[in-house]
Amino acid sequence: MAFETHGVPQLQLESVIGFNGHVFSGLRVHPDREHLIYPLGCSVILRRIKDCKQEFLHGHTNNVSCISVSKSGLYIASGQLFFFITSTSKNIYAQLVLHKAKVEALAFSPNDKYVVSLGGQDDGSIVVWNIETKQAICGSPAAAHSAGHSLTVQYSNTNDNIFVSAGSGTLRVWEMDLINRKIRPTECQTGKLKRTVKCIEISEDDQFVFCGTTSGDIMKINMRTGLLSDCGPVKTKFSLGVNVLQILKSGELLVGAGSGTFSLCSKSNFKTLKTVQLEKGVTSIAIRGEGPQFFVGTEAAQMYIFTHADFKAELISTSHSSAVKDVAISFGTSELFATCSEEDIRLWHIDKPKELLRITVPNMTCNSLDFMTDGHSIISAWNDDKIRVFAPESGRLMLIIHNAHRMGVTAIAGTRNCKRIISGGGEGQVRVWELKPHGHRLLETMKEHKATVTCIKVKHDDKECVTASADGACIIWDIVRFVSLQMVIANTVFRTVCYHPEEYQIITSGTDRKVAYWDVYDGSAIRELEGSQSGAINGLHISHDGKHFVTGGDDKLVKLWNYVDGMVTHIGMGHGGSITSVKICSNNRTIVSTSADGAILRWRFPHSSCSS
Repeated sequence: MAFETHGVPQLQLESVIGFNGHVFSGLRVHPDREHLIYPLGCSVILRRIKDCKQEFLHGHTNNVSCISVSKSGLYIASGQLFFFITSTSKNIYAQLVLHKAKVEALAFSPNDKYVVSLGGQDDGSIVVWNIETKQAICGSPAAAHSAGHSLTVQYSNTNDNIFVSAGSGTLRVWEMDLINRKIRPTECQTGKLKRTVKCIEISEDDQFVFCGTTSGDIMKINMRTGLLSDCGPVKTKFSLGVNVLQILKSGELLVGAGSGTFSLCSKSNFKTLKTVQLEKGVTSIAIRGEGPQFFVGTEAAQMYIFTHADFKAELISTSHSSAVKDVAISFGTSELFATCSEEDIRLWHIDKPKELLRITVPNMTCNSLDFMTDGHSIISAWNDDKIRVFAPESGRLMLIIHNAHRMGVTAIAGTRNCKRIISGGGEGQVRVWELKPHGHRLLETMKEHKATVTCIKVKHDDKECVTASADGACIIWDIVRFVSLQMVIANTVFRTVCYHPEEYQIITSGTDRKVAYWDVYDGSAIRELEGSQSGAINGLHISHDGKHFVTGGDDKLVKLWNYVDGMVTHIGMGHGGSITSVKICSNNRTIVSTSADGAILRWRFPHSSCSS
């Protein structure tokens, strides 16, 4: 069954947990001083500072690579393979396509007349657009043939016809010749200094350009003459390079370094006056008001707020900075959910996009997790062959099972009576563990799978479970006698499997883009749906009442289905990366989906009248 997204109602996106901290200068304060603007996946998020209420700007088909906000606040420009300008009425104002592949940087002219776009390494061009006519005025190669590619662009603060670009061995001041539709560059002279410039800031009076470099120093260039005026700090350079700069009204500089240091520097010799160490590299600094307040974003996908007076970091937002592998919602209450990715498990409240607890295991990756039904523990599967059990209130390690599987523990589930754990490994084995007051015991190893076990679900009576595997088989096991009862086989890599709540059918998905219904007793195929037009279906979950199920995968779409009709009832668009996991909470109010770009999205379940 093929289908189009056109005409299908959209799921209502209620909140997003996530921030792409790898986009340089991606965190912005709107000129109204009431909103933060930042990228996540293929969306741009407007977050009200006062109450954290979010709005979403959609339209991109790939990850947003850069953001700029006009001085008036009327326009927001965001880029990917192309870029568009969105007015604050939240509608797409223009979609402007000219660059090949990535858009590296964007900047508005001071009076909202023009916007300049810089293409990525594969494109290498710089283009000036007329905002009113929505047309390209002129373009040029961003750098000379002898130089490397350009990384950043910044407009003059007073002149709509002058902007600056910089990058690897290139630093140019550009002037527009509107009559001849040309932009003419002047090369800046830095003498013997050979630098790669990552970021530029222009002083308010347009006298000087400050350039942060990968070498960890800051160059001060006279904008009129194009000559080097100063370079520093001389003794202690910023470790791992200067990623981002901002100039205060006083002339002092805010500097964010690749090492995670955030510093206030003097305007004369760039001497550090105050400094704070943050987690991972600083990639964004946004100034709010005259006070002023500073919002700082890092590669760890964290946002901080500072005040000029005390210069102390207050963490205001956290999220995963790498792919989210799995999501689990606490049974019964549906108030808490947990997610896992590289190194950590995080616990969240379902109604508030705020991290409650973080459990970190350095240099390890959590592949799968689940809540025990009594809510007293989180069970988790790790790539170092271990099963770890944690207390959800404190994060305390309650139990560790060493050498649980060869080639990593890849899937995990707990029984309803909370007395057993069923685990799957990279070698294809399924193991049943008995939990004891002071330890654990391996009850049985079941060996029929030939490849990685990708998903495990346990029947309500705790007497059976079903496992999905990359070998193209799903096996229903008797976990009392430890024998296989039934096997279903398809030409796919199975990613997920679920029991229908009445437990006479199972439903599967995988790399063949199909959603299949199977009979539990004889293993026969009952129904097959075309679940996606592009890419694997990585996540699948059935509602508590069995009337609906949700899927998500490489096409980045969350799809809600009617179980009986096999029809899509709603589609959710908002993820910028492949969807890795989806869950419906047991009270049928919320859908939670996660993706490879670290995002967690919460959707309103539209059939709440059918809730159990």
